[in-house]
Amino acid sequence: MHIVLHQPEIPANTGNIGRTCVATGSSLHLIEPLGFHLDEKSIKRAGMDYWPKLDVSRYMNFAEFQEKHPGAKIWMATTKAHQVYSDVSFGPDDFIMFGKESAGIPEEILVDHEDTCIRIPMLEDIRSLNLSNAVAIVLYEALRQNQFHGLEEFGELHRMKWKTKDN
Repeated sequence: MHIVLHQPEIPANTGNIGRTCVATGSSLHLIEPLGFHLDEKSIKRAGMDYWPKLDVSRYMNFAEFQEKHPGAKIWMATTKAHQVYSDVSFGPDDFIMFGKESAGIPEEILVDHEDTCIRIPMLEDIRSLNLSNAVAIVLYEALRQNQFHGLEEFGELHRMKWKTKDN
């Protein structure tokens, strides 16, 4: 899967999203301008030691992003969409795009992608969710639809073993 952040503004959100991408084997695509420098402490703090493992690409603008990914299926997360994220079918190589924290994806982009705009249901008096939370919600639905391909099937305890029926 691919996560696209269009002009993100808050470094801690991008750091958290980067960490989620590393944990899921997803790529992160950043469309400039960014509201911070990628070497900021807050990005590294949120991403902890995962940031060097992140598959991250940067683009000067949305046009360059499209040019480098012709024909890509791009889902656009926006509170203005007609369809809910859980009602669409995500492919394993799809891109899921999120806008900047203060304004979302520009409407100039959204109007050309109405069929792939998706939203997370919320009460009407709530403007939006935190960006890193929204990414996690939609990304994990996309991964679920693809049977969490390539991800660990179960976890192990650190110091002990799980009890089984055979013991």
